Amino acid sequence: MDAETLPYALDLVASSGVCLSPERRAALRTSLLLVRRDYRFEQVRLWGRIQGIRGVYYIAEGVGPDRAGSRSRLYSLNCVDWSLLPPPSEEIITMTSVLKGRFQGDPSYEYEHFEKKDEGERPYEEEGGVLIKEELRLVATIDQIDKAVGIVPRGAYVKSPLGPVHENRNFEGSWSIQVERGGRVIVLRSLLWPGLTFYHVPNTKQHGYIYFGHGEKNKDLPFML
Repeated sequence: MDAETLPYALDLVASSGVCLSPERRAALRTSLLLVRRDYRFEQVRLWGRIQGIRGVYYIAEGVGPDRAGSRSRLYSLNCVDWSLLPPPSEEIITMTSVLKGRFQGDPSYEYEHFEKKDEGERPYEEEGGVLIKEELRLVATIDQIDKAVGIVPRGAYVKSPLGPVHENRNFEGSWSIQVERGGRVIVLRSLLWPGLTFYHVPNTKQHGYIYFGHGEKNKDLPFML
């Protein structure tokens, strides 16, 4: 969700449980515009919120002229102060893939992971577990959600002859999947990552997605279909 149109976009997905108080909305919009200025991003979006047991992560991402290029992601615990997250890497994704359960909401919290080894027929846990910070788990989870269920309408972006991908100025929309508000809004909700909602206002350039959830994958999905 673009910071410029944040209040309007949040209203479009309110039926999916994406709710923020007026104070939070105002703080987010103001702080995200400052992030865009300070980091010299061309655009800043609210990616979503991951609810932890003891705290909440608000996630934002900044992009440059190339919309398909690398993105810088940041998190905030109070909607005002933002910290830059390291880029996702194979090492981070592999390291955090063993972590399960709810987020704590504390970026400095450390998970202790013990690898199980087999000795004959009796498995045992290796002494001296590995400590993994929750901040790294946050990086991997955001990346996984984006790659698995992050979508945009076909035709919304166009690749220039020089390589970079830009917003298509001629895009006007043509979705007809699930409608709300009397057909004025198209909404898609992910079953694999509950909490992700995509929205599009037909015949306009207004589209995007946002994640409001616990950061946990729905592993029971094969039994639900």
